[in-house]
Amino acid sequence: MTLKELLKVSSIPVVVASLCCLSPVVLVLFGLGTVGFASSLADTLYGEYKWYFRGAGLVLMALSLLYYFRRAKNICTLDQAKRQRNEIINTVALVLTVGILGYLFFLYVVVHFLGVWLNLWE
Repeated sequence: MTLKELLKVSSIPVVVASLCCLSPVVLVLFGLGTVGFASSLADTLYGEYKWYFRGAGLVLMALSLLYYFRRAKNICTLDQAKRQRNEIINTVALVLTVGILGYLFFLYVVVHFLGVWLNLWE
């Protein structure tokens, strides 16, 4: 799996999983809400709904892996999957690792510093 394929498979699920804290920042950046509203929205989304966003990201990652294996690797039957079991397991482990690290970096570094720059939180 090349780096380009790895980023294709894992980037959208990482962004979707981070929407709990990214949405308020986007609202402020586009002028659709005040800083106070965005801060309370971030508290609500991250406090009560973060597992829904993480679950949606995980489901999207599973769907993107399914699409990758069917389109790029032409693994469409169970017999083909059994023959390439090690490659599938290694790819899934790699994508999950990159997805988790990307989520942590995106949410706790990028969104945090963007929020501090916009005075959403300290």
